[in-house]
Amino acid sequence: MMEQNIQFLQIAMKYLPEAKQLLDESGIELSMDKLQPIMELFNKVMADAYELGKQDALQEGNNK
Repeated sequence: MMEQNIQFLQIAMKYLPEAKQLLDESGIELSMDKLQPIMELFNKVMADAYELGKQDALQEGNNK
């Protein structure tokens, strides 16, 4: 699970500049203090999405 969280973090960091630009344009300041809870939420969302995809793949494999 830890390796998975690291992969999710790498994905988030890939899009961080785009997210920061959108927040800056909206007048929302992004700081490390504010980023931490958002990253924790992102990890939860990505873990749920991963599990959903995994279940779909297993179900598709069983239907063959």
